[in-house]
Amino acid sequence: MLFSKKIKYIKAPATGTIIPIEQIPDTVFSAKMMGNGFAIANHNGKVYSPVTGIVQTIFSTKHAIVIKTKNGPDILIHMGIDTVDLNGVPFKLTVKNNQQIKTGDLLAVMDLAKLKEYDKEDMIIVILVDMQEGDILESFKIIEYGENVFRL
Repeated sequence: MLFSKKIKYIKAPATGTIIPIEQIPDTVFSAKMMGNGFAIANHNGKVYSPVTGIVQTIFSTKHAIVIKTKNGPDILIHMGIDTVDLNGVPFKLTVKNNQQIKTGDLLAVMDLAKLKEYDKEDMIIVILVDMQEGDILESFKIIEYGENVFRL
């Protein structure tokens, strides 16, 4: 069965530096208005799924994806900050709505040079939608995608 175990950890969606949610330069995220989570300062532009689930929503501007898990919270993957107004230009998605995905599957590639050109943050924000529980394992550490980052 695809979703048999309860989720205990959220994996890193990218290779980069772990940033605590309180340090994200956007109050919607840093004040946990949407839920708890963390960010990764992306080092290579690739964005991987931090959980197993189904792609529930892909925003038309390609900057955000919601993954539905069976035994855990819904996960919002938000690429960059204030990137909604870029209309998807710096994002190449590799998944579709209703697609089943596994932890570590490639979701998207961010054009880091294009984000820099538009003066946008390249961080990937991971939000456990409507959930306040959980803890980041270690802040400001450089991590490889797929490593445990957040404990539920």
